[in-house]
Amino acid sequence: MAANYDSPIPRKNKLSLQLDPKKFEKATDEEKRQQDVMAESTTFFKDGMRRLMRNPLAIISIVILILLLLMIIFAPMVVPYSYEEIISVEGKRDRGAANLKPFEYSEMEQQYMQKYGVKIFPHIMGTDELCRDYFIRVVYGTRVSFLVGIFAALMVLIIGVIYGSISGYAGGKVDMVMMRIVDIIYSLPDTLIIILLSIVLKETIDFSNVPVVGKLGSNMVSMFIVFGLLYWVGMARLVRGQILTIKENEYVLAARSMGASGGRIIRQHILPNCLSVIIITTAQEIPSAIFTESYLSFIGLGVQLPMPSLGSLANAARSGMQSYPWKLVFPSVMIILIVLAFNLLGDALRDAFDPKLKQ
Repeated sequence: MAANYDSPIPRKNKLSLQLDPKKFEKATDEEKRQQDVMAESTTFFKDGMRRLMRNPLAIISIVILILLLLMIIFAPMVVPYSYEEIISVEGKRDRGAANLKPFEYSEMEQQYMQKYGVKIFPHIMGTDELCRDYFIRVVYGTRVSFLVGIFAALMVLIIGVIYGSISGYAGGKVDMVMMRIVDIIYSLPDTLIIILLSIVLKETIDFSNVPVVGKLGSNMVSMFIVFGLLYWVGMARLVRGQILTIKENEYVLAARSMGASGGRIIRQHILPNCLSVIIITTAQEIPSAIFTESYLSFIGLGVQLPMPSLGSLANAARSGMQSYPWKLVFPSVMIILIVLAFNLLGDALRDAFDPKLKQ
């Protein structure tokens, strides 16, 4: 039987099992356009950032941190005082400028403004007991806290990821030896080591000629050394645990069978799947390091005077807490803002980037 090519719909053979074409309708233009709509291509990082931006606490934390960064960057350019400058009027030390309240002027400053008809830049947070502007000292103390937090996070990120990756991927005896080293390091008391290192470095090495370190002092150098020696063990354990699970997947076996080196497999196939753990742990390490620096500075093991720190400012204000309570409030509020913002941001990063928490 010859086929009828002129018929728009082919006829169904009675003994055939095919569906009857007459029971179907042609798709409309709107239905055809719906088939062209495809899901937007995205990556793990873009998807995580999209969820992060939907978290109101994360937005608030990011705004607070941005404002603090802008303050510590641009405030020294605007405020005409230095963190170690003793207030003076016409070249004479103003002894009446000690412990001024916020936006208060001393008698000599008031007389100077009346005499010349000029306006002196206000003391936004008052002054300390040595007639130094308190606002600029809080700003530099916040700088130190951010410096410590970022440095500690970088040390944890670099050392912890490399050490944990090698231990988890190698496995066997190598993993056992490396993890026993981690257990030993984990048991060391960080405060005691900072005290011992600061004493040894102060007696053996002169940091006064070093551009940045000389202002911070040997105590901060010992703190940075302890961060590099001790604080990465948590990251190493987490990365090692992730790699022990991921390296058994089929795509890792396929890459190994194709002759890929261990380093390439770790960089290209394993670490991208540990990105959520790495981001979260790094973000949560920053407030921990800032709080460590604050309480060490509070007990006198922080930065070298006259460089201020939030912890040292709070310690200095403790003696005059009843007479000048605002001197304790300002550094304490800055510590709370920084630590709370980073903690909330770390929790938001965990919710956004952890695949197990996806709805």
